[in-house]
This record gives sequence, structure tokens and C-alpha cells, in this order.
Amino acid sequence: MNITIERIETATPELTAFLRAHHQDMQGTAPPESQHALPLAGLLVPGVRLFAAIDDGRLLATGALATIDEEHEELKSMRTDPAQRGRGLATAMLSFLQADAVSRGIRRISLETGSQDFFLPARALYARAGFVECAPFSSYLPDPHSTFMTLSLVAGGGEPQGERTR
Repeated sequence: MNITIERIETATPELTAFLRAHHQDMQGTAPPESQHALPLAGLLVPGVRLFAAIDDGRLLATGALATIDEEHEELKSMRTDPAQRGRGLATAMLSFLQADAVSRGIRRISLETGSQDFFLPARALYARAGFVECAPFSSYLPDPHSTFMTLSLVAGGGEPQGERTR
């Protein structure tokens, strides 16, 4: 495999289908008012940086960073093709997004994910990367269907604070 991670700035049929499947995967995990995944149009706006892991032209994973303020961004739309899970793509994407944020002077990345068992692998991934649970941030409100997590980044160092385990 020769995987590259590329910034995506325009919609394609493959990206549309990939993100539609992302939303379908999460249907029924929480009431609609507790589902915070951005639609594709919301990922292709100023202030959001969408990336895709691609191998030989095939979309394998996505991840995005959305601006909260000049030093704080939100992790959005992390998804790995179900047939490709367990191969380290999510870890690679998360590391790439952290490095991208650090290179631009971002000091904190936060995220919202589900509190249901369906999201346990995602929460474990984020915890391994050093994210810790936190209070709701930005415009989020407390919600029993949500888990909020955050990670402080070392300014200019390229590595997040705290220990990382693999």
C-alpha cells in the first residue's frame, strides 16, 4: 500500500458516498438533536480543513479540523472504511491532523463523539492519543449522548502533550 493523506477542497461522488455511509453508520445511535456530524457541505467551507487517506485513488479514511478560535480546533468526520479498519489508518490520520494543527500554531484540539458502546473504539483511539474527557466546549451543551474530549498541543513541537501509547 502507498497511502497518502491529501487535503480535500471539492466534493467528488466517492467522497459524497463515503460521508453518506459515515452518517448512516451513526443512525440510531442518538436522537437527531444529539448527532453532530457535519454534512459534506459543512466540511467544504472556510475554517474547516478536510483530509482524506487515499491509496491508489481509493478513499480509505477521512478527518477534518474545524476552527473554534485562533488556537483551538475541533476534530470532525473521523472515519475509516469498515473494510480497512484495524490497519492503523485512524491512528495515522489522527497523527497527521495533530501535526497539521501544531504546524499552524493550534494549541488545543477538542472533539465530541458518542457516549454509546458503538463509539467505544473511537473513544479508545482518542484516549491512546492523549485526549482526555472534558466539559462541553464551543456551542455544545451537556448531553448524555455525547462524550467531549480535548488534547493540549505543544506549541511548535509537533507532539501533543502527555504520554502516547501505541
